[in-house]
Amino acid sequence: MIRKGPQGGRKNTVKREEYENSMEEQEAMDLAADWADICHGLRKDLGHQLFTQWIKPIQLGKLNHDTGTLDLFLPTEFSASWVEDRYHDRLSLAWKIASSDVRHVSIKVHPGRRKIENIDLRGHDGFGHRAANDASLAMESIGDDGFTASVGLDPTQTFAAFVTGSTNVLAKNAAERMAKAEKPQFSPLYLKAATGQGKTHLLHAIGHAYLQTHPRARIFYCSAERFMVEFVQALKSNEMIEFKARLRGFDLLLVDDIQFIIGKASAQEELLYTIDALLAEGKRLVFAADRAPQALDGVEPRLLSRLSMGLVADIQPADIELRRAILESKLAKFAPLEVPEDVIDFLARTVSRNVRELVGGLNKLIAYAQLTGQEVSLQLAEEQLTDILSANRRRITIDEIQRTVCQFYRIDRSEMSSKRRARAVVRPRQVAMYLAKVLTPRSYPEIGRKFGGRDHSTVIHAVRLIEDLRQRDADMDGDVRSLLRQLES
Repeated sequence: MIRKGPQGGRKNTVKREEYENSMEEQEAMDLAADWADICHGLRKDLGHQLFTQWIKPIQLGKLNHDTGTLDLFLPTEFSASWVEDRYHDRLSLAWKIASSDVRHVSIKVHPGRRKIENIDLRGHDGFGHRAANDASLAMESIGDDGFTASVGLDPTQTFAAFVTGSTNVLAKNAAERMAKAEKPQFSPLYLKAATGQGKTHLLHAIGHAYLQTHPRARIFYCSAERFMVEFVQALKSNEMIEFKARLRGFDLLLVDDIQFIIGKASAQEELLYTIDALLAEGKRLVFAADRAPQALDGVEPRLLSRLSMGLVADIQPADIELRRAILESKLAKFAPLEVPEDVIDFLARTVSRNVRELVGGLNKLIAYAQLTGQEVSLQLAEEQLTDILSANRRRITIDEIQRTVCQFYRIDRSEMSSKRRARAVVRPRQVAMYLAKVLTPRSYPEIGRKFGGRDHSTVIHAVRLIEDLRQRDADMDGDVRSLLRQLES
């Protein structure tokens, strides 16, 4: 006689284990996709050499959901200590932005790896690279002819790859002028933009374009943080004369994230002298920051004066049309993969905080679709990009939607709740119901109550009708797009 109870129990146990394994695999894929996005940003911020040496060897561990701690492993105690001291805050912030599940990061030596002691800090570390304590390492190497062999520029970030719209055209034109053969009318150029709006892209693009007109030019790109690290290292190793000579020998100096040039008065003073020396020789300087020069904290007035003496070009957040254009330009590299128009429209409309996050969301969605064999769809985007979408959604109210729609169609606000069935009233009301469903988390019954106590089936009909009309009627689609821009601006 067979006992069904235990057999059923074994089946349930197997199913539960399969489910748990599936969830772990899904989490690992999500973490890997987030890490790829983070690495993309860090590679641009730190430069190829520092990224390859310190960040690239990091291996992802498991996420402890109870504490929200993600383990990051490095192969040696030296490298783990170095990354902990210099990049822990940056890695922690990047992960908090990328995933709401990650609240802390723990940087450790990979289990089972051999502890490496007594490393010659001016020789090689555990990765086979020269250790970064050598002050000449992060500065671009100078060849026998006195010119740089590599300038650490990202080959993908050129003017040709920069998508221009009304919000960034001034900065783009100023950057192109800075790279031309003739002497620019202004120097330094100061690019001001919030995170992820393209200022770093323009810095790299200036470098590439300048090399086209000045093939033997000496160019140096770095972050302000890297400048300060190099300065301190040169100070400690008694190589300040070499440091100053090397820095002032460049024809084009590109400094990113200048807001981090805080604290060290001596480093600020050296940057001030470098700016004066380069400007006196007709050299070109470009700085980028997330705020205007006058808003920089902890920076001495003389340096602020030098930073703002040229042209300050502001990059405003990308509007929906520019966001859509950026997505379409990025899709070219994924051909022949097809991404439906409604997905592009959804991402452009929803992910509005910064361009980097927008492109990261597209990359994550496409990577997930390719790895799982699924087609890219609106449903897949809503399921897989929940963290990004929730972080970007502005709290738009139904009252705000009704008011905007009434102004757009020039009808009285009371018509949103009235029982009138005239087409001039019904269609705007249906558009407002559609926008309420798209832009707010409210349910169909909740939306119905805000429109004069209408039944949820009426709201469902309105949403489906407007969706259908947008596909068939260009005027209706144009109206909805215009209203979306107004509500999300």
